[in-house]
Amino acid sequence: MATLNVGNLGEYLREQRRNAQLSLRQLADAAGVSNPYLSQIERGLRKPSADILQQLAKALRISAETLYVQAGILDEKDRDELETRAVILADPSISERQKQVLLQIYESFRKENAAEHTAENADAAAAGSDTDSDAGSDAAPPSH
Repeated sequence: MATLNVGNLGEYLREQRRNAQLSLRQLADAAGVSNPYLSQIERGLRKPSADILQQLAKALRISAETLYVQAGILDEKDRDELETRAVILADPSISERQKQVLLQIYESFRKENAAEHTAENADAAAAGSDTDSDAGSDAAPPSH
């Protein structure tokens, strides 16, 4: 898990709050946190829980996963996967069965690609060790 980077999180929250044209007090009220606590988060003095981040995201009308990434709770790659799943599940034009099938296909592609990536890394590592062992093959054989 990534480390918590509250300084960047606070700056990011302040920027999002200003973009939403909310005062510190308005956002604190909307998120159900105290004004001083929100101020401390924005200044990088407090580490909010995932629940608080979710409340802030809802009040700012942004993705909670985005705040989790900013806070170092989620990796960017994890956020992309969660957002893809959320979009599929939220689509009203497909049935629940279709959503489940689509998620299964999506997951099988992710596993297949991860396996290929692992195999490619193993092949590259093996090729690297082969070149190391070939380095001494040009030397003359020892005399007896």
